[in-house]
Amino acid sequence: MKTAILASVLVAGWASLVAAQTCGDAKTPCQIDSGTYHIVLPETDVPRGAVVFLHGGGGRGAGLLKTNLARQAIERGFVFVAPNGEHPTARFPNNWAVRAKNFGHEKDDIAFLNDVMDHVATQHNVDRGRFLLSGFSRGGSMVWDVACFAPNSARAYAPAAGAFWDDLPDTCEAPVDLFHTHGWNDRTVPLEGRPLFNDTVVQGDVWESLAILRRTNGCKSRQPSRSEIVDDQWWRHWETCDAGRIDVMLHPGGHGSPRGWATAALDWFDARLAQDPS
Repeated sequence: MKTAILASVLVAGWASLVAAQTCGDAKTPCQIDSGTYHIVLPETDVPRGAVVFLHGGGGRGAGLLKTNLARQAIERGFVFVAPNGEHPTARFPNNWAVRAKNFGHEKDDIAFLNDVMDHVATQHNVDRGRFLLSGFSRGGSMVWDVACFAPNSARAYAPAAGAFWDDLPDTCEAPVDLFHTHGWNDRTVPLEGRPLFNDTVVQGDVWESLAILRRTNGCKSRQPSRSEIVDDQWWRHWETCDAGRIDVMLHPGGHGSPRGWATAALDWFDARLAQDPS
């Protein structure tokens, strides 16, 4: 009985939070000059930061508002933000303008995502230096691009099931903290990448993406400083870099997020924030 009552209270509280917002729910995205986004606010006047999550190819931000990641982010005092990748005249309109040829994207999504984060910071009293940018599949690839080409956009990055597309960059602009997750049996975005549409575009090799970031971060060796197996997840940690760190979680599944991923990603982000000066 107590469990049922608590669940009802949580659902009612969630509904009241969404209802109290002037924009950002599933039906009414917030509009800025460069695009739209959805948002859910925690019950605090001073959020601990923000978690921005990018949908996969063909998705919409509205579908992310009641995910486990959104729920846990709110419970921890973070604002949860789900932008929309919008390119109406492109081959795939609900998508992200990753650094790849022949997709016909009409706007700069790195600039758009920075506009979103700036707007959220201003409108909701969020410290601009406490943003996590995360995403899945094509959204994960967009996270890699932002981390590489505009590394000061967020405090940390957590892409899942997506990496660079060819042509891969030679190096990135600056070191970052990045937590990458990928399924060992992913056939949609294989770890080694794959060509698509008669070889006109190519998903990049995740291992090469990691090597580029290791060089940028000044990691001391190709091998991780620490490896571990936790249940069915295989972790690799590069912790002895000149700046930034890289953490990789591989799991035995396919193109999806493994059990416990939301908790692991937020724990990892909390650990990064704990290292910052107060």
